[in-house]
Amino acid sequence: MATEGRSAGIAEVGADRLVVTGKSVAADGVVSLTLAHPGGARLPDWEPGAHIDVTLASGETRQYSLCGDRWDPHEYRVAVLREPDGRGGSAYVHDELGLDDRVALGGPRNNFPMVPSARYVFIAGGIGITPILPMIHQAHLLGVDWTLLYGGRRRASMAFLDDLTRYGDRVHVVPQDEDGLLPLAAWLGNPRTDTVVYCCGPAPLLDAVEQTVAGAGWGPHRLRTERFSAAEVGAPVRDAPFTVELTRTGTSVTVTPALSVLEAARQAGATTLSSCEKGTCGTCETTVLDGVPDHRDSILADHERAAGDCMFPCVSRSCTDRLVLDL
Repeated sequence: MATEGRSAGIAEVGADRLVVTGKSVAADGVVSLTLAHPGGARLPDWEPGAHIDVTLASGETRQYSLCGDRWDPHEYRVAVLREPDGRGGSAYVHDELGLDDRVALGGPRNNFPMVPSARYVFIAGGIGITPILPMIHQAHLLGVDWTLLYGGRRRASMAFLDDLTRYGDRVHVVPQDEDGLLPLAAWLGNPRTDTVVYCCGPAPLLDAVEQTVAGAGWGPHRLRTERFSAAEVGAPVRDAPFTVELTRTGTSVTVTPALSVLEAARQAGATTLSSCEKGTCGTCETTVLDGVPDHRDSILADHERAAGDCMFPCVSRSCTDRLVLDL
């Protein structure tokens, strides 16, 4: 998820529980959930691109993009794709989670913020339409120029097509079984300095968009992506142990190759929230006070990595013998 101006945790609801007030089929293999506070209280505000952490009755926590009306203070909407090869969370949501059931909530937080621009190109693949929907609505309200390229395996598997009909010919729907792969070269072949590209979807689509943008010569910060799965990274910069100083707990701990920084910090008494532990959700973002982190997440943009003032200890490590963290 390459981002700029990331806001880590617009608001934290912590262990509050929400009730399922609506459940419907959004497409083949996709269900839409509406969540509300059981007492009707106002929910924390959010911005386009934000997601929430949903903890199911099984104890599993999953991240879902908010895709409803951000101006409705009493309801959140998310969509869940059934993943046959997943760890069971999506199957539980599809098959067992019902109306009036409750889930624990964390967030909202935003690793995919919508930055000001004169023009937007939105590209979505499959369930990747979910964070894009509020961005489209925001662009529409602002009256700025935008277009959407939306692909999926089949038209029947593409969620929220009815929601998009109101935008007319700004929306270009490309079911693969009818029209083949998305025409990325036609859409991204001519860079524009007044345009920001937002893309969310499966890893092959993100990789293809990144390659197309790089090949066409788009300038820095013109592409922003969000990944639902971790990007492939090479070996750590160093394979030797290093020391992490935890300023809040007043302790130091040695991080061996067998331990993550997050695991080592917890063993030393630090308390920090985490969720995916794969470097994709942003929950465990930590301030770096000294040392050079070895960034191994799928969230930070290149300029944020170069700044070196934060890291995600669930996956990232250290380039230096010593790392000082605000934990």
